Amino acid sequence: MKSSIFCWILYALLLFPIISFSQSENNNQPIAIVIHGGAGNINPQNIGLEEQKRIKNVLKFALDTGYRQLKNGATSLDVVEMIVKILEGAPEFNAGKGAVFNSEGKHELDASIMDGSSLNAGAVSGVMHIKNPISAARIVMEHSRHVLLNGEGAENFVEKFDLETVDNEYFDTDKRKKQFDQIKVNEGEGSLPKNYQKFGTVGCVVLDQYGNIAAGTSTGGLTNKQYGRIGDSPIIGAGTYANNKTCGISSTGVGEYFMRGVVAYDISALMEYKNYTLEKAAKAVVMEKLKEMGGDGGIIGLDKGGNISMVFNTEGMIRGFVGKDGNTEVKLFAD
Repeated sequence: MKSSIFCWILYALLLFPIISFSQSENNNQPIAIVIHGGAGNINPQNIGLEEQKRIKNVLKFALDTGYRQLKNGATSLDVVEMIVKILEGAPEFNAGKGAVFNSEGKHELDASIMDGSSLNAGAVSGVMHIKNPISAARIVMEHSRHVLLNGEGAENFVEKFDLETVDNEYFDTDKRKKQFDQIKVNEGEGSLPKNYQKFGTVGCVVLDQYGNIAAGTSTGGLTNKQYGRIGDSPIIGAGTYANNKTCGISSTGVGEYFMRGVVAYDISALMEYKNYTLEKAAKAVVMEKLKEMGGDGGIIGLDKGGNISMVFNTEGMIRGFVGKDGNTEVKLFAD
């Protein structure tokens, strides 16, 4: 009996350093968040000081709220959904409230979300009455056997989950209506109105304390887009991608090019198959491949080590992050 007890004590002593090391490793797992509010002709001439302040305040609020939840043990999926919902409710962006008008004078919204731990993903496109499309995308991911549901079918599917619905007019803002009217007037000239704000899609990538990456993107698309047009934001691999092995990506820009280039996945593939760093892969895709195709835009990304990338080939990109060191930063223009 004594011999048996001695063996168990010895076993516990031998095991203790392993348990302690494992717990220490978990405590050292970095957490980080990176977000965007669109890329385009973002410069001080197009965005006044008051609007700059409003945008930065929303970004900081979203980052602070998300980081606090992360530190309290929230998952990357929960934080992505929460942050994107905050941005969908801010009229400064082209997602949810403040979404642009399509060619019929209505709003069609797209969103997607992806779980890097399982490669599960969900998306909705062309929805017109769901207040927070990112939540609908998560419902598709978690409660259906599909990845992407469109329009009325998507709205009918998520109806039983009690998501808040609104009249399409809820998404109206005076700024977007003015932009829509200006484009209609300028159509014959074949050019966009002076100082047209070509940005607003929102996105978020999160790395949690469990080592899991999640990414999400939400948009109202392009002003005066053809009724029924779907961009890259709800397309997994183009607008959104997450894989714990490599990185999480959310894209913003002219979606047709991001779909043709499968931009979000391409970055991950370069990391997985060529052993590129996140920054090197992002620059290769956004600054070379995408640019050569004629595509404007950018990406935000996070890798499994908590390293952040924010690469864009436009005048600016609304962006912010909380790094693995806990420091927060928000930017609008090119450095």
